[in-house]
Amino acid sequence: MNVNAVQLTRDAVVKTLVMQDEAARPMLVLMHGDCKVSTKNLARQIGCKSVEPCKPDVANRHSGFLIGGTSPFGTRKSMPVYVESSILELDRIYINGGRRGFLVGLAPAVLLDVLPAKAVQCALPD
Repeated sequence: MNVNAVQLTRDAVVKTLVMQDEAARPMLVLMHGDCKVSTKNLARQIGCKSVEPCKPDVANRHSGFLIGGTSPFGTRKSMPVYVESSILELDRIYINGGRRGFLVGLAPAVLLDVLPAKAVQCALPD
């Protein structure tokens, strides 16, 4: 299906964020396009002291993708993947395919099957 022909809602567009814990261990966080990540809630749920976004050059080193084009599929390093649980309730999501502006539509269950992602609740309205 041509994504240009589909009316996308911001909650169905999923951004891939490269973050790190207090020991600088990288992770991917999948979040609705219209939400921010509560790093405190995320850290609490995954058993870390703190979580913060990686600097762009560090994120690129971990993922192999440029900022704005990060995909959770085919990253340079294997990293844990956390997905906002409400994303899994959607019928279809659109996630970055590895290049800025290149979105791939898929069923959210693919995230659990392929990555495998762990569901968390850490969304804050943007």
